[in-house]
Amino acid sequence: MNLRWAKGINGLWASLPEALKGFRALSRVRDKWRRKEWYEVYLPRYFGEGKVGETPADDPQKVIGRVVETTLGQITGDYSQENIKLRFQILDVEDHRAKTIFKGHEYLRDYLRSLVRRRSSKVDGIFRVTTIDGYRLKICAVAFTKKRIKTSQQRRIRQIMRQIIEEKAKTLTFEQIVHEMVLGKMASDIYNEARKVAALRHVGIRKSELLEMPKD
Repeated sequence: MNLRWAKGINGLWASLPEALKGFRALSRVRDKWRRKEWYEVYLPRYFGEGKVGETPADDPQKVIGRVVETTLGQITGDYSQENIKLRFQILDVEDHRAKTIFKGHEYLRDYLRSLVRRRSSKVDGIFRVTTIDGYRLKICAVAFTKKRIKTSQQRRIRQIMRQIIEEKAKTLTFEQIVHEMVLGKMASDIYNEARKVAALRHVGIRKSELLEMPKD
């Protein structure tokens, strides 16, 4: 027998157990996926309850807590709103239907970057508020001016942001304040007051996050 050929055969037999292990591992992965079922994820009522995606799991309890992302444009059908990303967290599952709650939103990075201009000022405000029905939120507002402004003007614009956002939290439910943040009503109210301080190019709620839900 050719010595080189014999060594090759011996090497093949030696590697066979490892190959079998890999095959068994692959089979286990396939079996695991076969056991998984698909759950349809739906938006909350205040966003129309449309289907936003699907997620697989071998146990419905494992679906709860997962976060799905979409854009405002995909929900409204308005392409100009594709620059706002929304997150929804799964709260409950019934008959392969996963119900969600609004978890937060933010401007896409490229869009936020596109708003920056030379010789202008950017005013940021970060506020934590609680709605009248007990939901705690972090709300991040932003204003871009047409030209560079003084520190005192920036401070006044930030005060206007705080005043309007905190007043809304005292009078609006969670669903109402989410609509105002995402659809632009809150930013519009801030703009109408802040433009009395300086010429503004853009005002928006660039980011929000649901921090805590009511205990009951």
